[in-house]
Amino acid sequence: MKISGNTVLITGGSSGIGFEFASQLLKLGNTVIITGRDQARLDAAKKKLPTIHTFQSDAGDPGAIATLYTAVVKQFPKLNVLINNAGFMRRINLHAAGNDLADLNSEIETNLSGPIWMVQQFLSHLKMQESAAILNVSSGLAFVPLPISPIYCAAKAGLHSYTLSLRAQLKKTNIKVFELAPPLTETPLVDTFDSADMAGSKAMPVTDMVSFAIKRMKSDQYEIRPGQSNALKMMNRIAPSFIFGQLSKTVDNMLNQSK
Repeated sequence: MKISGNTVLITGGSSGIGFEFASQLLKLGNTVIITGRDQARLDAAKKKLPTIHTFQSDAGDPGAIATLYTAVVKQFPKLNVLINNAGFMRRINLHAAGNDLADLNSEIETNLSGPIWMVQQFLSHLKMQESAAILNVSSGLAFVPLPISPIYCAAKAGLHSYTLSLRAQLKKTNIKVFELAPPLTETPLVDTFDSADMAGSKAMPVTDMVSFAIKRMKSDQYEIRPGQSNALKMMNRIAPSFIFGQLSKTVDNMLNQSK
């Protein structure tokens, strides 16, 4: 795909991977729009990147997505690239009796339902463009789960499956469908975990990860697996029990902490 001259909408663009995509795509000559739930964080992103456009919106709320669609396509009728990046990851002990059922589902709403709703809302508009693209940001953990984050991993596995089906259904359209499965990456998401939870994994610099992704998009590589993500998928094919066992080691530490 062409990586300049596009109008790009990025959910969850005020920090982390989304913000880095915004920064690099601006430098490549694109019009960039970002969304986020926190207006203060959007304002801070705007100060760092004065030429971006911001819209406060919740990527896990279908009503907010409908409102976003109306506002964005009116102001940016040439919108042709959608990057579904918004997401969050939590450490969850499923033994906890106090786990709120609605709260447990919130990771599904943002990480899986959100991209599905965004695609469905913007699909007719993207199909009208001369060329268009959708990038769904899943995770290396879509291929093998990290058991201390069961809901996140389930959502990302679902997003991986959905993206495969979406690509097949859109094969005769002008829309290219990409999936980016990041490895452990230096973003605020990592800061919510103990260092022991990520033992044996080295976080990839976010600038390198996004640069890798953009280069692969330019060469039409539809499933993009930077760094350890590629190793995770291959190891899950070769020795699934071994790799799952390695990622399961942190469960004992989490259970001991809860005693």
